[in-house]
Amino acid sequence: MNRRHWLTGAVATAATALLSACGQAGTSLAEQARRMGEGLTRRTQRLLIPRDALAPTYSRAEISPDFRANGSISPAAADYKALRDNEFADYRLVIDGLVERPLSLSLAELRARPSQSQITKHDCVEGWTSIGEWTGVRLETLLDEAGLKPGARYIVFHGFDALTQTEDGERYYESIDLIDARHPQTILAWAMNGAVLPVPHGAPLRLRVERQLGYKHAKYIRRIEAVESFAHIGGGKGGYWEDRGYEWYAGI
Repeated sequence: MNRRHWLTGAVATAATALLSACGQAGTSLAEQARRMGEGLTRRTQRLLIPRDALAPTYSRAEISPDFRANGSISPAAADYKALRDNEFADYRLVIDGLVERPLSLSLAELRARPSQSQITKHDCVEGWTSIGEWTGVRLETLLDEAGLKPGARYIVFHGFDALTQTEDGERYYESIDLIDARHPQTILAWAMNGAVLPVPHGAPLRLRVERQLGYKHAKYIRRIEAVESFAHIGGGKGGYWEDRGYEWYAGI
């Protein structure tokens, strides 16, 4: 985190001296500087840290007694509420886009795949942390089952959450690249602390991408899409929060 902030700050500082002379154009320059810092951070971390380097894990004794549920905690979209009220018996996870074999899997089918559990720390961009145990299927397992096409570069997670009180509200989405998608700790979790994943924490299925900040861990997943670019999705910056100014790469 300190390295990421330093790198971002260094590039932004280099542009600061130009802002007062650039007038309105300075806003664009500042945005470019921030994006340059994000890209530099990503390339530096990928250079220095092995692709399969693991996030720290913890003992059950270290699990937080009150893991904070943040962001959306109960989607208002009608299709989600119908599934929730039926205990997700009719839920299907769709995996499509640039894949050879599109999938549509029930929760029972997902749970029948090889699973793993991991006790990890959740780092929120707001500054708080919590430790929890997550159980689910590796994302790589499902991607290999679907068969990525050569053009696939990113994995996009589409959520049920409409983020408004109306059914036609904007749907939440998030994305990661193939390096993080194939990381051994990147899982789709259906259980938390040994019990069924609670609704406030993303039921029926949420992403755990343990080397990224908390806002990258998409909840309420309904569809996974393999794409060459996310420029055509939402605001084109790779995620709901990224479209609102957050960095796309949130590695820690």
